[in-house]
Amino acid sequence: MKAENINFPDVLETLPHDPPKLSKEQCGHIRHIHNLASALDGDWSFMGSEEPGQEWDTARRYQLATMAYALGAAHYHRLPAMRSVFKPMFENLIRKMLRRDVWDYWYLTSQSGIRLDPDLKELRKPWADPVVKENIMYSGHLLNMVSLFSWLFNDDRFDQADGIVLKFDPMFWGMGPQTFTYTRSGLQKVILAEMEKEGWVGVCCEPNLVFIICNQFPSWKKIIATRYNDVRNGTNVVDDVLAKYKAAWAERGFIGENGLFRRFYTTRQKRLVESEEIGHSAWVMAFMPWNYDFVQGLYPKIGEGFLHRMDDRINVNPAPVAHEIRRLVKTESADPDSASVVSRAAESESVKEQLRIRHFPYRTPVFGYVAQWLSEVAGPADLDLLLRHADTYLGPSWSNGGLYYKRCDKGWDEQGNYTYVDPHTGNAGIAYARLNVKDGQKKMWDHPWTKEDVESRPWIDDVGLDLGIDCLRGEWDEESRTMVASFRTWDQSEVSCRAVVRNLPPGKYGVYVAGRLQRAVEVDQARGDIDVDLQVGAEDVDLVIRSA
Repeated sequence: MKAENINFPDVLETLPHDPPKLSKEQCGHIRHIHNLASALDGDWSFMGSEEPGQEWDTARRYQLATMAYALGAAHYHRLPAMRSVFKPMFENLIRKMLRRDVWDYWYLTSQSGIRLDPDLKELRKPWADPVVKENIMYSGHLLNMVSLFSWLFNDDRFDQADGIVLKFDPMFWGMGPQTFTYTRSGLQKVILAEMEKEGWVGVCCEPNLVFIICNQFPSWKKIIATRYNDVRNGTNVVDDVLAKYKAAWAERGFIGENGLFRRFYTTRQKRLVESEEIGHSAWVMAFMPWNYDFVQGLYPKIGEGFLHRMDDRINVNPAPVAHEIRRLVKTESADPDSASVVSRAAESESVKEQLRIRHFPYRTPVFGYVAQWLSEVAGPADLDLLLRHADTYLGPSWSNGGLYYKRCDKGWDEQGNYTYVDPHTGNAGIAYARLNVKDGQKKMWDHPWTKEDVESRPWIDDVGLDLGIDCLRGEWDEESRTMVASFRTWDQSEVSCRAVVRNLPPGKYGVYVAGRLQRAVEVDQARGDIDVDLQVGAEDVDLVIRSA
């Protein structure tokens, strides 16, 4: 209702709460994720990779999951009032994650093979259910996506009986369709049972292989998702899981002899396999908030030789070059960032020989992993240097208002500049890094939103990316009782819309658009809404709802 006799200034000179706006690049990443998430089912434009079978680190599941984590970080840290922007994208990403063409690789992979298990004498009998056993590289990400959705949006749809449905229905072979149905809590129980079966060292990704990252991502998947579900459910499962997980790895050791996180553990041979490149170590450290002090203590030493700090950017060196630099640092106290030391390492005959021999047909998304790691652990100073390299050498591109980095299968140019761009890095990894904040996962681990948080927070509805409008900021400040949001169109078009500011506490409010008072309104019920007509175009339009 209209508020009578309330003196609000006609022009808002200063804001009682003035959160920063997203950059053009940050808005571009969110819109690119929106474009991919809203594409027709089966349209995987921009997401194709070198490896054709969805078995490698660049597979669709990793892209979809990391895009969801990027949205989660952006919503939590930067745009907490913009539920209507993020929830539809999350819904679309989860729907795509449940599609058979994301997870049906597992029917073949479940048979195992001698690359995974050298002692294997015959293939195992395959199974289609992608979450019932092993395959944490899918089930863990799925669990974390639905767990994030539940607490970010206070929505328990994935705990309904048919909340998670996986249909295996090839047209011309098999004994008929199979449907696998789970709930969020049921999926967590399946994963924790698998973890217990393996002595709490982790759940297998591929058969016989327990990757630290894929059970760090059960830090996302098992451990972080379990933490989130504890907060949601009012339970405390995570402390027991963490204690057993830590104990299992205390006797093995996360860090290998070369100073990197170990790559994986073979459950049949009981063998620890070392990492040779920085990629998986970076990925682990980006998502290990429960082990915060340990991870912080590893930076920047663990990246020595791999990350070349230059005057205006950070380059990523090939693994053989990096290990030679590390040797020179150890034996000669060489400066790992010296151009002459890097050149000397690259010109070593043994390094040249290693670079000529490619032992595996596909590259790991190293740059995307490093970007995610630096965003969490290092913060803006080093992250900005890494992103400057990306913007110079990795082909930043725009499509329908969305920012991505164009696929390039070449690892390095003739001057040693990292140039490889896989779709995980180009669509999701760099996007996550730009949208996260330092200690972002740690903050979400420590303080995930409760039901009460989401139920009580005012938010803005009916302004979404499907209107062609980008949201630069959207935040409610409880202390000053002020809602601040800013919008513009991605293509400079003019769009009329009606924003609805929902869930406002009782009180008298001034409604400002572009700094000018539109009207005064009184909310006289426990929770009320205010509608605001907006004309959004190429210039930023600021919306402020200010309490008297």
